[in-house]
Amino acid sequence: MSDKIKFLLVALIVIGAIAGFYYFGNQPMAIRVIGLLMAAAVAAAVLLQTAAGKHTWAFIGESRTEVRKIVWPTRKETTQTTAMVMVMVVVSAAILWLFDSILTWIVKIVTGQGS
Repeated sequence: MSDKIKFLLVALIVIGAIAGFYYFGNQPMAIRVIGLLMAAAVAAAVLLQTAAGKHTWAFIGESRTEVRKIVWPTRKETTQTTAMVMVMVVVSAAILWLFDSILTWIVKIVTGQGS
């Protein structure tokens, strides 16, 4: 039950922040944006106190741990892989151009448009 109350509080904070942003439209934009960001921070803090928020925060922490375990390719490996992809694109384009040319030539002969 308390999570539902916290979700309602978060919704009220967000709605209030948006309403305040437009209500104080005559104030400088920087002040309104700072107020909006502060309200978002408060809403996030309240949201993190719910069970779903705690699970989400744990998931984010585990994701960061997994990202640290990734072995990123070296500059040399990245350059070689990129070069191979570019070569294969050119080769594929040449093969498709050749097939297209042959099929165009065959269609012209069959339809009598060839010389």
